[in-house]
Amino acid sequence: MEREIKIDSFVSSPARRAQQTATIFMNEYKANEERLSLIPSLYEASVKHFYEAIATFNDADNTVALFAHNPGITDFVNSTGCFQIYNMPACAVYGLAIDADHWKEFENAKKEFLFFDSPQNITSIK
Repeated sequence: MEREIKIDSFVSSPARRAQQTATIFMNEYKANEERLSLIPSLYEASVKHFYEAIATFNDADNTVALFAHNPGITDFVNSTGCFQIYNMPACAVYGLAIDADHWKEFENAKKEFLFFDSPQNITSIK
């Protein structure tokens, strides 16, 4: 399913597979490699590591694509209190909107579920 989303930056775990997936998405969005940031703590990250990483995002970026792996990414998505999922399969995309002016406010910000798409299943409320 195609979505009209402008991604300002791409953030990935340094793991090869996560970076490869980020690169595929960046190619689709015609984004140059300067828009990719690697955050080492996203490798085998706990929920706490996700929130800490997001708090460091550039406030000039309104939309950020985050690439990581299981089980951490599924745990993180479910910690947001939005649409609960059993598993974030490879190449799944989970979209949220937040009510905040700064990324450091993400953890406590009001969140709105936008969509969950995966190669196996497509679910959307928007």
